[in-house]
Amino acid sequence: MANYYQQDIECASRDQIRKWQNARLIKQVKNVYDNVAYYRTRMQNMGMEPGDIKSIDDLHKLPFITKDDLRDAYPYGLLARPLSECVRIQSTSGTTGRRVVAFYTQHDLDLWEECCARAIVAAGGTKDDVVHVSYGYGLFTGGPGLNGGSHKLGSLTLPMSSGNTERQIQFMTDLGSTILCCTPSYAAYLGETVQELGVKDKIKLKAGIFGAEAWTEEMRQDIQNLLGIKAYDIYGLTEISGPGVSFECSEQTGMHINEDHFIAEIINPNTGEVLPDGEKGELVFTSITKEAFPLLRYRTRDICVLSREKCSCGRTHVKMSKPMGRSDDMLIVKGVNVFPSQIETVLINQGFAANYQIIVTRVKNSDRIEVQVELTPAMAADTTFNRQQAADKLVAGLKAMLGIYAKITLVEPKTIARSEGKAVRVIDQRNLYQG
Repeated sequence: MANYYQQDIECASRDQIRKWQNARLIKQVKNVYDNVAYYRTRMQNMGMEPGDIKSIDDLHKLPFITKDDLRDAYPYGLLARPLSECVRIQSTSGTTGRRVVAFYTQHDLDLWEECCARAIVAAGGTKDDVVHVSYGYGLFTGGPGLNGGSHKLGSLTLPMSSGNTERQIQFMTDLGSTILCCTPSYAAYLGETVQELGVKDKIKLKAGIFGAEAWTEEMRQDIQNLLGIKAYDIYGLTEISGPGVSFECSEQTGMHINEDHFIAEIINPNTGEVLPDGEKGELVFTSITKEAFPLLRYRTRDICVLSREKCSCGRTHVKMSKPMGRSDDMLIVKGVNVFPSQIETVLINQGFAANYQIIVTRVKNSDRIEVQVELTPAMAADTTFNRQQAADKLVAGLKAMLGIYAKITLVEPKTIARSEGKAVRVIDQRNLYQG
């Protein structure tokens, strides 16, 4: 059985990591130039040839790729291997326009599952654990990724997928699940249900690996308290491979990027300028070992920071912070940049759960923001709880955080639909209003 916390890879020196990345980048650039007409045309239009890339220092010379490019090239325009060598596709969860489809050779799947195995090990997992996978399966990468990683590690794997929460908890108690893998919003819902059913003492979970949507440190603490676990973040995106591009270790202070497979950059989202470590900007990834669907300088739209500070876990791969939001999901309301994570922080700090929805409208050329917030069961049952005072306090807290007024509407527990996949936090209706 392979050891997916490999001293010679995850604890390699920076010089060794750079050597790997230089050699693999040079090979990958030639690969896409020779095999992907879309890339070749872009590079030729810039007067570039593969030989112009001699090391990662030349990475900035390559053109960016965006989700629009992937949609334009749908379905086969960015494929670098014959279909006969591809064994699977995965797709994004988008519901409008052309979907993004990613292709995998068997080699790609092996490397992806290895990355997910590393994430499970970083969360304390071994072959003796029972890994409970409640991410969706099918085209969504969450379920297949963690399922494969668990198999690589040799753990007993429960491929639960999402839904049927009471059955999830029954299997969790009957089979002694020790590591839970799902979205953070579903983990919070599972925690609520465990509390309601009074079965927390029957749960053997020790850790959770949560990703696929943004979540705050406050939500982490909430989940940890509800389930009695340590909650670890995992990051990935279908375009690059899926979950396991990066993952948290025991420090819980950022996610180690698998630098033997991916090169990360931070850029100014407006100018494209590459920023130094420690600067906040948009995360860009280059896949240096993917065969079927290799992307160079893919703009993720996620806003974060890179850090190479020494980590107590011993891993030397660069860390990325928890994404602070997405440049394309950021709301601009009355000229102010608003991220859902800012609103979530205020709610949880004032004792509310992370069950909320942000509705933005425009009336007579004026933006209006409303936050519908679910009462906790304890609040709803407390006859002394003053809803107006609680709403006023939230309004003041959001004004201090955002600098603008947001209307607060308190709703009954379980009024807002729970998500078993990605939570729908924002409803922007401004395109429906003509002023």
